[in-house]
Amino acid sequence: MTTSTEELREEVRRKYAEAAEAASKGSQGSCGSGSCCGTTADADFGQGLYEAEQRDELPEVAALASLGCGNPTAVADLREGETVLDLGSGGGIDVILSAKRVGPTGLAYGLDMTEEMLALARRNAVEAGVRNAIFLRGVIEDVPLPADSVDVVISNCVVNLSTDKPAVLAELARVLRPGGRLGISDVVAEDRLNAAERAERGSFVGCIAGALSKDDYETGLAAAGFEDVSVTFTHEVEDGIHGAIVKARRPADAEPTALPVSAAAPGCC
Repeated sequence: MTTSTEELREEVRRKYAEAAEAASKGSQGSCGSGSCCGTTADADFGQGLYEAEQRDELPEVAALASLGCGNPTAVADLREGETVLDLGSGGGIDVILSAKRVGPTGLAYGLDMTEEMLALARRNAVEAGVRNAIFLRGVIEDVPLPADSVDVVISNCVVNLSTDKPAVLAELARVLRPGGRLGISDVVAEDRLNAAERAERGSFVGCIAGALSKDDYETGLAAAGFEDVSVTFTHEVEDGIHGAIVKARRPADAEPTALPVSAAAPGCC
């Protein structure tokens, strides 16, 4: 039976709502069976990918809610005063770390479609003493921020969950200022695997079946107008499926984007 786009999106929303509720109760979240998420003791999963000093900066519940496949804050080279957007911000771990890196003159946005995760992230940010984080409800295919409004986009194992990846890549180019950059952790397939072979290795909600191939990622980012594109495998999560670091830059001489936006930049969390 073919699963519709809306059914896939709802399955993702439900699984991550369950993960938020589990973390709120003191348990490690999970993105389901047939996934790349591993276990709480897995150094290639979730909070295990963060250095001890980074974990010490976070509320325990934020670490428990981490379901990522990498540590985008370690590769994004964040600087004081920058504006950062985290796609699929979950329990807020990367937003909190980013907000601390960019300092009081900077700003960190977190975007998530799951009310339970947003509520959890806002509580975690308050507990962490972070005042320059704003959490938004929305989907990564239609970011509720103006064009040319952020310096850096990060994401942790979320782009693979989108049912319209070209739309996501186009949104990255829209919201980034000229010269802005990506520092994304994601699950990426080797080019030798077709869609059916990816699905044999894991589920869509488990971050496997929906993974782009390395070539598709590179081609898609180039088509969206990015330069200096790189996709680097870091660790294998299934046969031919890898955690990866994805980097790219919007050209500094790019024309300002004139596309419409679904909402103006909010001024509060």
